Amino acid sequence: MKKIITIALLTSIISLNIMPVLADSPQPKQFKSMVTKNKKTSNDYKFAYINMNWWDNFNDDLLNSYIEKAVLNNYDLKMATINVEEYYQQVKSQFASELPSATAGFGPSLMKMPGMTKTQSGFGIPMIVQYEADIFLKNHDKTKSVKKLYEGSKTDERSAYIAIASAVGTNYFNIVKLDKMISLQEDIVKARQNIYDLMLLRNKEGLTSTADTIKANKALVQGQTDLLELKKQREQMLHQFCVLIGESPENASNIARNSLDNLNYQLSIPQQIPSEIITHRPDYIKAELMVEKAGIDVRVARKEFLPSINIIGGGLFNAGDIGSLFTTKNMLLGVAGGLMAPLFQGGSLKANLRLKKATYERVLQNYYKTNLTAIQEVNDALVASRLDKDKMEQTEKQYNLEKSDYGYNEQKFNQGTISKLDLIQYQENLLTIEKLVAQQKVECMTDAISLYKATGSRPYDYVN
Repeated sequence: MKKIITIALLTSIISLNIMPVLADSPQPKQFKSMVTKNKKTSNDYKFAYINMNWWDNFNDDLLNSYIEKAVLNNYDLKMATINVEEYYQQVKSQFASELPSATAGFGPSLMKMPGMTKTQSGFGIPMIVQYEADIFLKNHDKTKSVKKLYEGSKTDERSAYIAIASAVGTNYFNIVKLDKMISLQEDIVKARQNIYDLMLLRNKEGLTSTADTIKANKALVQGQTDLLELKKQREQMLHQFCVLIGESPENASNIARNSLDNLNYQLSIPQQIPSEIITHRPDYIKAELMVEKAGIDVRVARKEFLPSINIIGGGLFNAGDIGSLFTTKNMLLGVAGGLMAPLFQGGSLKANLRLKKATYERVLQNYYKTNLTAIQEVNDALVASRLDKDKMEQTEKQYNLEKSDYGYNEQKFNQGTISKLDLIQYQENLLTIEKLVAQQKVECMTDAISLYKATGSRPYDYVN
């Protein structure tokens, strides 16, 4: 009868597993050696991602404060950080397959057998321990493969921080540029309004044709349209900027910024940058990690052909009353081992190996492509920075010549040798060139940010 009760208890309890949850339980030393603990007590590493010292080159405290806000409040960055934590937990979950698993349960029983008048009661505590002897290190390699994904997620996090910092800087300078261009466009509209008013007077006196008057009116309307377009672009960029720094677009009107004239741009352009700098880029590092992961996956696929060795141990405390439950006479213990080897899997193991090899080749080609693309982006950013600076210097020379010419024409107007209409037209030309200078000055700043992004936030680390 005791055997019958024992079997019944095992049958009823085998599916009842009680796994204790231990808060902040210590991790095995092997796990600590495989994965660096992901808990961070400060945000210093985030600012290290974006190389905050580099942004000081723009000498704009407002810009620095906005980048700091974005680092702390941007929701894309928060998701990138959470993504790292998800991969960290996946590594911990996979590492559990390298360790023994133990389950325990408790179950009371009450039964009445045919032909018996009494009901039999009992209590049982079954315990099962299972372990796959990882003599071929298959499970260990699986953990290493998942660990590569975790390390890749950290490079994705860093890439996200660099991208957001670059977007904040680019948007900020474009907003500053639009402030300047709107101010200049308003002056252009005023000039065109004066031109049109003078044209109307001259037309009434028969000094200007109706066609020229209509042409002046068209220029005025076009200038007003351009002004509205610039204002629309600024409002949209302000909304985008608010989202980047983690604020509501309703706060767009509260975004403070410096004027373009007050920006003291002091970044020097390196003459050349060695190709080794791409090894600091997050995408290059991740591509390298994915090649390593793919190689590990091929190794794991080969090991799937090998046998697995499983060890299982079990114990059962079974008694009719709780008081005698933990006595040796009511204890059953057992241990067993087994070797299982795949004989026929319908070709799935061989297909899986070929799949992993193909994946490895694809990932390897992506690594080569990432290498070339990274070099191209660095070179493109370097060329743009150098040539746009030269172009801005030429435009500034043109502006200075136009400004001198306008000064001469002012003297002519004061002397009565040219009309007010001619002087206003020269003024409009000067304002147009000044808009071009503002645009190219900001292009140089955004080129510097492109070089910063292309080099993984370290544009001067390898400069000779």
